[in-house]
Amino acid sequence: MDAPRRIRGRLAAAVVARNRKGRDNRHVSEPKTVAATAEEIVPGLWYWGIRDERIGGNPGAAHAVPANEGIVLIDPLPLAEEPMSRLGTVSAICLTTSSHQRSSWRLRRELGVPVWAPALVQEIEEEPDERYGEGDQLPAGLEAIFTPGAGTTQHSLLHPPTGALFTPDLFARLPDGPLGMVPAEHMHDPEEALRSAENLLALDFSILCLGHGPPVTQDPHGAIRAALTLAS
Repeated sequence: MDAPRRIRGRLAAAVVARNRKGRDNRHVSEPKTVAATAEEIVPGLWYWGIRDERIGGNPGAAHAVPANEGIVLIDPLPLAEEPMSRLGTVSAICLTTSSHQRSSWRLRRELGVPVWAPALVQEIEEEPDERYGEGDQLPAGLEAIFTPGAGTTQHSLLHPPTGALFTPDLFARLPDGPLGMVPAEHMHDPEEALRSAENLLALDFSILCLGHGPPVTQDPHGAIRAALTLAS
């Protein structure tokens, strides 16, 4: 079975079953699996991933970006103590969607840092410290871009200093595989998701960071175009 078909059959179905009715699942407890390492993609931009037992052992991905004071975590997953300490001092946590709460609330309690979440999310385990909408600037200079489709409140986050774009559940990718759109049958609004993905092509970024799978570091715009073609 080829990689795009595997994405359709396994990963994407598990990732976005939460969004079938346009709602994210309130009960999204932290994974038990802990990442043993983190990879620095470019200076200051970190990625780590796990096989998330909550979604059938399929990939989950988390990231960190540099800020004026320490680092900002994006959709954080459990990470072992030693690599976590290498990232630097955490100053904030930003969520792209409420279904990516993951380790956020534990880390907020342990580190005393604020959690930012999209303004309209309702299905959330704890109240975030800050809520944001499209056009808002978040910690570390992250820029919020409304990208609905997989769900109704999902945002992508652009980080100009590293050239990274962080997306929620629009795309999925298996390790060493091609980028794929989440299948239409698991989208709240498939046509809107395609429009959201197409709109990302106008943005200036060189690294595409996913919520589920490793980053795309080579021609991410081309990878999105190929994913859109495959989904059409």
